Amino acid sequence: MRTGPSTEFPVKWIYKRQNLPVKVVAIHSVWRKVEDPDGDQGWVHVRLLSPKRTAIVTGTGNGTLRDSPHENARVAWRVEPGVVGYIDDCEKGWCRFENAGRFGFIEANRLWGDELP
Repeated sequence: MRTGPSTEFPVKWIYKRQNLPVKVVAIHSVWRKVEDPDGDQGWVHVRLLSPKRTAIVTGTGNGTLRDSPHENARVAWRVEPGVVGYIDDCEKGWCRFENAGRFGFIEANRLWGDELP
């Protein structure tokens, strides 16, 4: 992450956590101004970003993943805050969340990531 949209700007952060979600807040040519889960903002070259959507589990206590996107559906598994996974199919307050080959549906308000409902 750089302080501006060019390699001429100094490096602000070097991220080492794979698939960390970011929110794109501005676009300038091949650069994207992003915000990370801690609220830090800076510029990243588009080739360093993945088109796959990821999210991080937030809140306190374990997040409950269910077999279907319903509050009374069977519990599939639980995840701790800070776990990162792939998301897709977000609608009606639920997102399909995948981590290490396991998936389930989690309430969207327990996730932080780009373009969540």
